[in-house]
Amino acid sequence: MADPLDDPGLAASLDRVRAAAGDYLASLGGRPVQDVAALKMLEELDGVLPDTGPGAEAVIERLLRIGTATATASSGPRFFHFVTGGVTPAALAADWTASLLDQNSFSRVSSPFAHEVETVAIAWLRDLFNLPASWGGALVASATFANFTSLSCATHWWAGKHGVDVARDGLTGLPRMPVLSGGYVHASARKALQMLGHGRDSVEVYAADAVGRADLPAIGRRLAEIDGPAVLIANAGEVNAGDFDPIAELAGLAEEHGAWLHVDGAFGLFAALSPRTDHLVRGIERADSIAADGHKWLNVPYESGFALIKEPARLGAAFGMPGAPYLPGPGDPNSGFALLGPESSRRARSLPIWASLAAYGRDGYRAMVERHLDLAQYLGRKIDEAPELERLADVQLSIVCFRAVGDDALNRALGAAIIADGRVYAGTTVYGGQVALRPAIVNWRTTEADIDFFVDVVRQLTASTRSSPGPGPA
Repeated sequence: MADPLDDPGLAASLDRVRAAAGDYLASLGGRPVQDVAALKMLEELDGVLPDTGPGAEAVIERLLRIGTATATASSGPRFFHFVTGGVTPAALAADWTASLLDQNSFSRVSSPFAHEVETVAIAWLRDLFNLPASWGGALVASATFANFTSLSCATHWWAGKHGVDVARDGLTGLPRMPVLSGGYVHASARKALQMLGHGRDSVEVYAADAVGRADLPAIGRRLAEIDGPAVLIANAGEVNAGDFDPIAELAGLAEEHGAWLHVDGAFGLFAALSPRTDHLVRGIERADSIAADGHKWLNVPYESGFALIKEPARLGAAFGMPGAPYLPGPGDPNSGFALLGPESSRRARSLPIWASLAAYGRDGYRAMVERHLDLAQYLGRKIDEAPELERLADVQLSIVCFRAVGDDALNRALGAAIIADGRVYAGTTVYGGQVALRPAIVNWRTTEADIDFFVDVVRQLTASTRSSPGPGPA
């Protein structure tokens, strides 16, 4: 095929995708998370770039054949690794729509449709978490970019306190920005600080124990020592056991010392949806910025995150672009969200968010969150009943932290065996100095049957690993 203009295969290619989708989605409930034997097929993707290709239909047939066999079933109900959600039916169909329409959501003039959907989606997310109507936000690609966006606003605020417009002049001549957190601070927040030029090791960590619980008195003393403004990072939903920093108390310290409070709520922010857990995020409305993921508990496709900002005008101050004659600038009624976040040309990632919230509403999401809370408690009981397993932490949200009874080498080998087996997925971590597993339940498809299956697999692999342990990462 010499030219896409000569390719007659579009309709047939889309038909193939539609047919394959039905079979793939129907298989998610029972298929292994990873068919290890099928991975040899990945070699078929390699080769020399063709001079003349066969056209869309042949290539899509090949891609589907390999992809449906080798793809990690991370959208299925037995993937408990990395805090990864699935994709609701409404979100999946809307994501297909986003690809079909292929909008550049740079601005209102580039796509009035995408701009309006995004405006509504941000307002609905704000309302979902019971934040005041004065808050604004930005849709971004991930929680890392949401942390980046939020901490960019914090940096602009902090520099302004020193009389510097950092968006115009940069960090040159400024002191180091003080950033304080408890021991739950996540690598994505450190990466955001790294990208902003503050350095990933700029965070001062004040932990009261080996697990990482925040040492509030130490944070208060340090804030009192700092001559000038500082930034506090509170963590809503620690990734190993689902624990929370005391957000309201940190908000009090921020208000007392004039600090910026950022809440990293990648998945834990969704505790706000249930009266059983909303106490865990009490005080988030007193924060200056909040970061969260969409492709976790919101159950929309990759890539999706969002930053919510108390003073939304700070987004424009931090991310407004230098002028160009053909681009709408700040204040232009034709401008839009590209001037409120790190990306300029932007896919219409608002469509799956809008569609899923419109389809299931506040009650539907609350029901899903509460079902996952129940499943996490159920898994915790199953762990407690298994003599060869031990739980390491209380089950507060949707993560259950546990390990096989034995040493760290055994548990590393168990984690590697789970990944190599492929029937379920859960990886290892280090919690309180001990190697452990930390399955996270955030997929809308997951049921008690999947939890039973997971525990059965873990117990089988614990027995086989104990008889012939072999260390390895997971």
